Amino acid sequence: MSAPALSSSPVEGFTSTRFAQHLSHRAYLPAWWLEAKKAAWNQFNALPLPSRTDENWRFSDLKGLDLSGFTVPEDHSRQIPNVSSFPEAAEIVFSNRQVVARSHVSADLAAKGVIFAPLDEALRQHGDLVRTYFQKHPANLGSEKFVALNTALTVAGGFLYVPADVEVALPFVIQHTLTGHNVSVFPHTIVVLGPRAKATLVEFFVSGGSSSDAGRSLANAAPTERQFVSGVNDLHAAEGAQLTYVGAQRWSRETLAIQVNSIAAERDARVLSLNLHLGGRQARHESHSRLLGPGADGDSEFDQRPLQTHVSPRTTSNLPYKNALLDTAKTIFSGLIIVEPDAQKTDAYQKNRNLMLSDTAEAHSLPGLEIQANDVKCSHGSTSARIDGEQEFYLKARGINPTEARRLLVSAFFEEVLNKLENEDLHAALTGLIAAQFKK
Repeated sequence: MSAPALSSSPVEGFTSTRFAQHLSHRAYLPAWWLEAKKAAWNQFNALPLPSRTDENWRFSDLKGLDLSGFTVPEDHSRQIPNVSSFPEAAEIVFSNRQVVARSHVSADLAAKGVIFAPLDEALRQHGDLVRTYFQKHPANLGSEKFVALNTALTVAGGFLYVPADVEVALPFVIQHTLTGHNVSVFPHTIVVLGPRAKATLVEFFVSGGSSSDAGRSLANAAPTERQFVSGVNDLHAAEGAQLTYVGAQRWSRETLAIQVNSIAAERDARVLSLNLHLGGRQARHESHSRLLGPGADGDSEFDQRPLQTHVSPRTTSNLPYKNALLDTAKTIFSGLIIVEPDAQKTDAYQKNRNLMLSDTAEAHSLPGLEIQANDVKCSHGSTSARIDGEQEFYLKARGINPTEARRLLVSAFFEEVLNKLENEDLHAALTGLIAAQFKK
């Protein structure tokens, strides 16, 4: 059954009338999904916006949480940036919430049971599987109102399922492009790896800009359109699975972006989550990693609000969080490790390192531990510093100009995290994005 054509008129603002219009366009989807959307819409309207008394929003600019005037576009743009430049297993490209390009998994992977599809298609063809993992672990780090809005209005999203014992060497890629002024998008991606499966998913989030910006890459200067993004990811790694997730965003300089990730790792699973933030006026990233089985291993680089929860014994997590701050950039790190009573032999570490590249940049760091077991190894740390003068002098003394010297040192600063990626092409692509950012 094919989906009905969508209206090309935008949904102006987040009103009940416009939500009803959005829902009517998707009557072909499973009943449980439509009911979940209705419940989420009611929750969005019932929950207040964050206030100064909310500890989860400490140091945040609450004046920027203005949702008035945004539209929900139903039509796509013809200006699609070319982002992915490395070999991939399959790709899905969204523009303003609609699929505009797609490559399918190989016949060999399909025969093994691998599923990689837009969320709408997965709901129609694999509804029970999607339902099992959709928001299996609720958001709890302060952005519940925005997660509810995501559920209510989400259209653009991907579903990746890799069955037990299947390993996929090349990464799967999803690109979300948002084009226009006062527009919004609500991406929602679900990744499920069966026991001992191995796969990589890369998501690019980029503002497309105006017609003069056609062909813009993620590495180029960001456009200035006012935009709003509320994204959600559900990442699940079963026993012994190895999941690598990479999210790289280059939203416009006037974008309010909120991303909420939920990561669940079962016994002996390993999850590497790396998130690269290059744009946005105000970008908030929440990530709750749940290590549910003995031996589970989370190795992550997150922005702003990470929470690592150790539920079972003999689990490990390592969270390096790095920022290189230019001009008047401001970053907030509020990280917490929770070790529950049964999680003996936990080995957990988080660190926040800030490289201050200007006198006007600002970094807030609040790492924390909540230990309820008595046989653990947990620690956290935070540092903020300028570029090492001796290192910079060493490069200059060998004929490297000051701008290039700083770029090389900034790139080296991030290598601790990027070197965890096994795919060399992906490593090179992300290194290029960072280098381009600091050439400006």
